[in-house]
Amino acid sequence: RGANRRAGNEKRLLEQRRLIRAAGLEFQRAVIADAHECVPAMLERAADSMQSDTAKLVALLVREAGKTWSAALAEVREAIDLLRYSAGTARGDSSDSGIAECTPLGLIACISPWNFPLAIFSGQIGAALAAGNPVLAKPAEQTPRIAREAVRLLHAAGVPRSVLQLVPGLGETVGARLVADPRVQG
Repeated sequence: RGANRRAGNEKRLLEQRRLIRAAGLEFQRAVIADAHECVPAMLERAADSMQSDTAKLVALLVREAGKTWSAALAEVREAIDLLRYSAGTARGDSSDSGIAECTPLGLIACISPWNFPLAIFSGQIGAALAAGNPVLAKPAEQTPRIAREAVRLLHAAGVPRSVLQLVPGLGETVGARLVADPRVQG
């Protein structure tokens, strides 16, 4: 089992390198030219989808993260709010944030914690996209299904796969590699 796990981790590392290369500055080429219109709309659609799929997301949070029903519902609502907030800042609606005027950094790694695997994950991704950055999204190893569903909803909302890529794996290998890679800007 240990050898299989190491082999799987090595395979994930190779895949991660490929994803980093593929992401590059794709976001700037694919989306940024029309960012003030398309990014907010994509984030709003993702928030709408989360709202429509609240029961499914709550069940996933209860099963995978061990949350109570009320805590899971609160987390889904927070994820929706964070996506809408990021959409608003990308439109320039927020007076307390400079996201709409900032220069994109480049490739961003969003690494979710196990205890808030949907809200913080969605907030990180939404803010990075609103600022014009492509994202490598690494879920906590304990909660990959929740992250996969969040990324699926964002893709269904129009975020290109080359701009938002899910990179599951162990924190000590995949997460450490993402953080150490010089092509990852934040």
